[in-house]
Amino acid sequence: MSAPNGNRSDRSPWNRLLLVPIVLPLLPFLFNSDEPRLLGFPMFYWLQLAFIAVGVTCTTIVYQMTKRGR
Repeated sequence: MSAPNGNRSDRSPWNRLLLVPIVLPLLPFLFNSDEPRLLGFPMFYWLQLAFIAVGVTCTTIVYQMTKRGR
């Protein structure tokens, strides 16, 4: 491993977007109900799957916006 120099790639403002999939599932008012149902599943279950999609989307956006040309 090389010694770290002054050019840190983790200082990008795009990295703040990674907070969305962390904070979003911690908001109980979003999923604190049984209705509406989607294909018979209560809101809690399909919203958890939506949180996964949000996490993947945010991670992909941050990766694409912060990668450097090789």
